[in-house]
Amino acid sequence: MGTKILTFGEVLMRLSPSNYKTLQQSNEVEFYFGGTELNVATSLSTLECEVKHVSNISDDFIGDAALSFIKSHGIDSSYINRTEHPLGLYFLEVGSAVRPSRISYNRLNGSFANINPTDINWEKALEDCSYFHWTGITPGISENAYLALKQGLKLAKEKGINITTDPAYRSNLWKYGKKGQEILKELIGYSNLFIGGVNEINEILETNFNSDEDGFIEASKTLISTIPSIKKVFDKVRIGKNASNQITKGRAWVNDTYFETSEIEISQVVDRIGTGDAFAAGLIYGLIHLKNEEEALNFANAACALKHTILGDVNLVSKEDILEVVNGNLGGRIKR
Repeated sequence: MGTKILTFGEVLMRLSPSNYKTLQQSNEVEFYFGGTELNVATSLSTLECEVKHVSNISDDFIGDAALSFIKSHGIDSSYINRTEHPLGLYFLEVGSAVRPSRISYNRLNGSFANINPTDINWEKALEDCSYFHWTGITPGISENAYLALKQGLKLAKEKGINITTDPAYRSNLWKYGKKGQEILKELIGYSNLFIGGVNEINEILETNFNSDEDGFIEASKTLISTIPSIKKVFDKVRIGKNASNQITKGRAWVNDTYFETSEIEISQVVDRIGTGDAFAAGLIYGLIHLKNEEEALNFANAACALKHTILGDVNLVSKEDILEVVNGNLGGRIKR
């Protein structure tokens, strides 16, 4: 098995007014490139992992800019196809204190939604890969995206590649006549590592577990017994005081053992977008490079906390920055 990590998902452009303005207040916006799986890929590449991203982008100057962004972060873009359909967009108003952030998507007729499963050479894309990461957003976008993902997962499982999933059920997707829970349950059956918690398990299995420690343990046990391919469950817990103040911690159920990290408080949130993706990337990095699952979870939680301080969709912090937080250096003192 190789050492590369493959991600598959939409490339999105984010448009957002600056300085906490609402769209009605502003006549200009800043833009960033992201997308859940691309965020994971970029974080991993920043951590000096070899990453491939598989996707569709528009064949115009916006797609050119997106491709330039991807390449600038050292991600292998060989399996990104160009298409006549426009790049997916979303609009974000950043909240503050008691005012929440608001998002509106324009993605269901974009380049990724119109992906053609036969355009992807999965055999070649999965070459030299040790991990394949996907999320539940991808199969919700369109039936073609679902079929393309299923092809990749089947082949990855046959090759013995580690498959990680953040199920990320979004009920506002799934507009093409399929039931999200059934599709996600099917696709999770190809995966062996679940990045999600009680809410995600309840949504997918249509159960009603509580979110406390006992509820998480019982939900994890039920998930593993229902979908036996899943061997490990990792959960990012976020406690929001308000839009500007968040607390994060991680917890896990691995080999019939429960463990959790200490809490990290972020008292001045800069950007919440991509924090879960930073957690997933930190976890995958930790599972590959650190001694055990507990160390990986601590690394993931620190990566998640640091992403709250980075503007844009992707986590651009180094391994050294993350390890400082893991080791308890939370003062944010100036480095000279």
